[in-house]
Amino acid sequence: MEVRERIDLLERADIVNSLLARYGVKFGIYKNNTFHEQLFPFDPIPRVIGKEEFAYLEKGLKQRVQALNLFLKDIYNEKKILKDKIVPEEFIYASSGYLAQCEGIVPSKGVFSHISGIDLVLGKDGVWYILEDNLRVPSGASYPMIARELCRRSSPKTFQSVSVADNRSYAELLKKTLDYVNTGGLTVVLTPGRYNAAYFEHSYLAEKMKVPLVSSHDLITENDKLYFVDYSGKKEQVGAVYRRISDEYLDPMNFNHESVIGVPHIFDIYRKGNVAIVNAPGNGVADDKGIYYFVPKMIRYYLGEEPILHNAPTYLPYYEEDMTYVLENFDKLVLKDVAEAGGYGVVFGNSMSSKQKEDFLVLLKREPRRFIAQEVIDFCDLPIQEKGEQFERKADLRAFVLSSDEPVVWKSGLTRFSRNPDSFIVNSSQGGGFKDTWVLNQ
Repeated sequence: MEVRERIDLLERADIVNSLLARYGVKFGIYKNNTFHEQLFPFDPIPRVIGKEEFAYLEKGLKQRVQALNLFLKDIYNEKKILKDKIVPEEFIYASSGYLAQCEGIVPSKGVFSHISGIDLVLGKDGVWYILEDNLRVPSGASYPMIARELCRRSSPKTFQSVSVADNRSYAELLKKTLDYVNTGGLTVVLTPGRYNAAYFEHSYLAEKMKVPLVSSHDLITENDKLYFVDYSGKKEQVGAVYRRISDEYLDPMNFNHESVIGVPHIFDIYRKGNVAIVNAPGNGVADDKGIYYFVPKMIRYYLGEEPILHNAPTYLPYYEEDMTYVLENFDKLVLKDVAEAGGYGVVFGNSMSSKQKEDFLVLLKREPRRFIAQEVIDFCDLPIQEKGEQFERKADLRAFVLSSDEPVVWKSGLTRFSRNPDSFIVNSSQGGGFKDTWVLNQ
């Protein structure tokens, strides 16, 4: 990119952020029983991924998602991976993401994780490491989409001088994925409402796909079919639901009986094959941080291939030898609660006081299945702009893989960065910001 075009884009950063605010590009956080809505700060300096580097990531991401889909199908049906003792049974049945209600179910076209959000970091050793697999309701694609759109408007010269893959393709890829599994009827986006953290994304993607954005009171179940009832009373059958509601709140008749945002009996209709639910209920067992440890083994087991992308070096205190290693190297490790998300439940051994460490070790020994330990990866800093100056901050990448007849990796992604110079935590809920991700065409 020519220097003058780069400067042109950077000088318009405030314009882009003001437009993001105007369009309501926000996320919500519940804290102390209060809903707080705040902007997701955008940094104009893009993360740039070269064509060859992206081809490598693409190959590894497709491999990983294929293995995870095969694992989900297996674990809710034949359970070969348990019978062959590749994964201990306790890691399945003790997982908060495992749903006994999903036993024996194979979703439409056999796809479980239609949209996979895979979190990676680039180490300073030049190696990409996968930190997490998000297969339940992964979010974040809308932010780089609208940021790119606004950057194009604000600084069209920038995009005339560099060959960047067009990220507007996400809505088309998502619609294709939903159409592939649709059992006959409308496709809808099901939102729990505007007080959800990612409500902007729900409405934005529904608009881009030109499908209805609905809440639970817009849907009814009759004669083992699901219907959308519009404002005029017109009723149409629904064939695919892109749900942005967690499993436990999806259907009060089958899961949490106190849910007021779910659709009664939608799971019964899904079980009979009369509607596709995207992503499939029960996927949480595959993005449990304890199960993460076994993904390289899944790739070898189901695909007969060596993993292309690396897990971060991970230890399971569940195993005696790993527990010994964790106790001996505690101050060098990061500990994660397997059921937490959004940057919560993550503690660094070297940041604890003696009392905190003592209390944590008691908990770790009492509940070893609850935690994993990882080496602290010194991952790359990326430049960000603040008040006209540039600083280096830690950043990760959430890549999106959409699975229909075959997995497709979106040529973009959500790059999140820490705004705190001393922090490795990049999540929006922890005060992070985001960047556009440019995948070069040549």
